Amino acid sequence: MGYNEVESQEIWRRYRHEFPVTERLIYLNHAAVAPLPKRGAEAMRWLATDAEQNGSWHYPQWMAAVDGLKAAVARLIHAEAGEIATVKNTSEGIATVALGLKWKAGDRIVAFREEFPANFYIWKKLEEWHGVRVEWLSCFDPLEKVEQAARGARLLAISYVQYLSGHRVDLEAIGDICARHGVFFFVDAIQGMGAFPLDVRKAKIHALAADGHKWMLGPEGCGVLYIQQDRQDEIEPVEFGWTTVAGWQDYASRDMAVRRDAGRYECGTLNTVGCFGLRASVELILEAGVERIAAHVQRLGDLLAEGARAKGYELLAGRTPATGAGIVSIRKPGVDARMTWSKLKENGVTAAPRQGWVRMSPHFYISPDDIGRVLELL
Repeated sequence: MGYNEVESQEIWRRYRHEFPVTERLIYLNHAAVAPLPKRGAEAMRWLATDAEQNGSWHYPQWMAAVDGLKAAVARLIHAEAGEIATVKNTSEGIATVALGLKWKAGDRIVAFREEFPANFYIWKKLEEWHGVRVEWLSCFDPLEKVEQAARGARLLAISYVQYLSGHRVDLEAIGDICARHGVFFFVDAIQGMGAFPLDVRKAKIHALAADGHKWMLGPEGCGVLYIQQDRQDEIEPVEFGWTTVAGWQDYASRDMAVRRDAGRYECGTLNTVGCFGLRASVELILEAGVERIAAHVQRLGDLLAEGARAKGYELLAGRTPATGAGIVSIRKPGVDARMTWSKLKENGVTAAPRQGWVRMSPHFYISPDDIGRVLELL
């Protein structure tokens, strides 16, 4: 991924005003919960005020916002709007796929040990419930080992970016492996979507899930699920509600034929206010350009990693242009990471203590000077 210094300077300067959090904090915690940009907060305030003053009088506008969110997410990942459903969170999206597929004893899943629990527990439960077998790899394993494991597997599930190390996998290479061996390819995209390019067609991804409250800069409790159109009939809607069916707008109908798009996975009334906020934030990301965002986020991560190493800190994982992302986890030998995190917090730097490491995760409106200030504090 090429990096252009002028372009990188331009993007954070152009959009920094969208983030009032910069007036108070150096916010390096987008891998946990992102601050809302002005646009996202204003969109949610508009709906709250409209509901306060008008009830559901403008309900068609509310539904248009949901459709707008799906269209924006589809643009972000190069999908079609009919392949996008709204969900509460990544876990619900993963569970929708995992529980909706028809498993038989002996089916094999390829998964990865370093996953966040959302992309770990459900596959373990399938072993218990359906007698499937999970083959556990490391996200750092070479592609040759992934290919070997994929032979004869039913599904492979992996995170785009590992939540602690920040290791970004080669989705296109893994997608090619899955395609060669007829494996259903599922991606937990929460730690990369919105910060790095993601093309479901090029990567041959069959399904992915991501909550909106991290790199997509939306509110908590509003996420998205993508399922490729021609694979939707394989995944039964296990939460079956009144909006699951094709005739959901006809309350008198009792025809239970499901919708012909990903809306079949939406079980009832949606998180409308969350959809307003997430749509505005995703549209902001599209306006800024995810390629430009990625270049700047990569550069900030490199600055953090290089600067921390120069001060005697260990890095959880190495970074290259191909594997680096927005997450950098560090620790100082002999120093409790919680102490480092606490000192940073006292000085207005928001990071996260995670499993003995201090995890930092800057987004595209953060400046190189912000990173310099953090390194001085270290």
